[in-house]
Amino acid sequence: MVQSLRMTVVGVLYALAITSCGGTERGRADTAAAPGPATTPPATTDTSTSGASQAPAGAAAPASGTAQAATGKTWDVKMLGDAKGYRFEPTTLTIKRGDAVRWTVVSGPPHNVTFWSDSIPGGASTQLQANMPQTMAPLSSPLESNIGATYTVSFAGVPAGAYKYYCTPHLAVGMKAQITVQ
Repeated sequence: MVQSLRMTVVGVLYALAITSCGGTERGRADTAAAPGPATTPPATTDTSTSGASQAPAGAAAPASGTAQAATGKTWDVKMLGDAKGYRFEPTTLTIKRGDAVRWTVVSGPPHNVTFWSDSIPGGASTQLQANMPQTMAPLSSPLESNIGATYTVSFAGVPAGAYKYYCTPHLAVGMKAQITVQ
């Protein structure tokens, strides 16, 4: 019963989100060319920063917030929605500066990754945004609706500290997590 209610609430929230973005999935994709950080429609395949410019690990972030490719390990986080609830696994993750995190939709889509701008280290916003490909809003990845879809963010050039994030459609049901960058 609770799961059914959750699914109904999530469905209503998703419908409202689509409506506010232009009325349909097609409408949302058409608005990607509008002014703002979104430059292309959401992708449903790996959107890693493999083509981005690369800087040595530990190097300072460029003043302009140019995307920096990961120079270390890529960590995996699952995005889940099932009988146990909506969640990221793992909920907390400690990585090194220069590593990347790859989120994969496992169940219960749509999912995304949105960082709270007031819950990340000071001065991190510009570089983190530059390292996030195809955002739909500041510090917010596109909604991924297909099982197996991935989204990868490089943490090269960002300051050390805690980066709290959530899934936009599932925040109301507690889908949030934290990455600590050393």
